[in-house]
Amino acid sequence: MVLALVFAGGVKYAAWRAGPEPAASPLVLPPAGAGGAPGPEAGAAVKAPEIYVHVSGAVAGPGVYNLAARARVVDAVEAASPLPEADLQALNLAAPLVDGQKIVVPKVGEVGPGSTGLPGPGPGGVMAPAPGSGGNLPAAPGSGGQVNVNTASQAELETLPGIGPALSQRIIDYRTRNGPFRAPEDLKNVSGIGDKRFEQLKDLITIY
Repeated sequence: MVLALVFAGGVKYAAWRAGPEPAASPLVLPPAGAGGAPGPEAGAAVKAPEIYVHVSGAVAGPGVYNLAARARVVDAVEAASPLPEADLQALNLAAPLVDGQKIVVPKVGEVGPGSTGLPGPGPGGVMAPAPGSGGNLPAAPGSGGQVNVNTASQAELETLPGIGPALSQRIIDYRTRNGPFRAPEDLKNVSGIGDKRFEQLKDLITIY
């Protein structure tokens, strides 16, 4: 009996010395990027698409400008600082810009290629009709007599075979709503110009 009491007392003493069983500690991870396991890096900012356009004519700063891809003609003209004599009413300031476009800002009373705010013609572009010429255009050197459907006036478009006042106005309305033609074949998107008519026009038109 004495031995049993001594043994029981020894067990209680050992349990008292050991103390209560400690609870499990939570797992603490180091903050992301603060040593230890590296956290996910922040994604790099996505750069918005950009375009380059050439502004010339009646502006204080003619040259090439880098603009947002969704910019309009008005943004390019403002960037180049139009002169007091600039005829902004001759431009379609709401027209969307495209990469590589040239905008010629005319002076008041001046009529010239590129004044529509759409891509201006290059060295082989079509010249504007002279007053009283009835719309018959002298072709610029190297143009081969082609009409630039992105910059031509209604009178210029009507010099093409099968293009009358109604159809020429549809061409102008289409490029005003949708921007410049990107390929000659896009002319077939205009109501009234099918494959047969386009075959008659394809060698007589240009988009540059």
